[in-house]
Amino acid sequence: MAGNTTAHNAKVMNRFDLTKRLVAQLKREEAVVGGIGNANFDLWAAGQRPQNFYMLGSMGLAIPIALGVALAQPKRHVFALEGDGSLLMQLGCLATVAMLRPQNLTMVIWDNGVYQITGGQPTASAEAADLVAIARGAGIANSNWAADEADFDALVAASLKGGAPTLIGARIDKGPPAGATERDPVKIRENFMRGLGVRK
Repeated sequence: MAGNTTAHNAKVMNRFDLTKRLVAQLKREEAVVGGIGNANFDLWAAGQRPQNFYMLGSMGLAIPIALGVALAQPKRHVFALEGDGSLLMQLGCLATVAMLRPQNLTMVIWDNGVYQITGGQPTASAEAADLVAIARGAGIANSNWAADEADFDALVAASLKGGAPTLIGARIDKGPPAGATERDPVKIRENFMRGLGVRK
């Protein structure tokens, strides 16, 4: 049986390059929740913003936290940047997103088929699991693989217009992150709350 890497024609891209491309489109103080490990390391390296939240040690919770922010602040667009391993640990969140249908939520899934920061063990997406197909099955109709960098840019731009929750799957390489997040959870929380306007 063909593995997930051949289940679609998505180009294998670089996570940091795509992160920079996404951040470059943020013009209205959109919130971004970076999942644990390399997802938030690259978000940090792309330039610190008070609207960024950097997950530390809470695997699988980037989408649930982003969902909460999206529901609490419906006029602010919210992005969740999550790895394949973390999403696999919390697949139920996709059904919850589909049920609640926040129009201002975009989920970006970085899929390299491995648990990269714990030694490169293969994830289920390295074999048969297609995370975009799973999201569609959960009820998130606006779920697509980014075919290449230009398509990724277009999918992000379309998601910013709102109207329905969006999931963008991106096949990425196994390259190292571009930096490392400052590991101060209180500072991260306080900066984010100020960035959302709920703390002075």
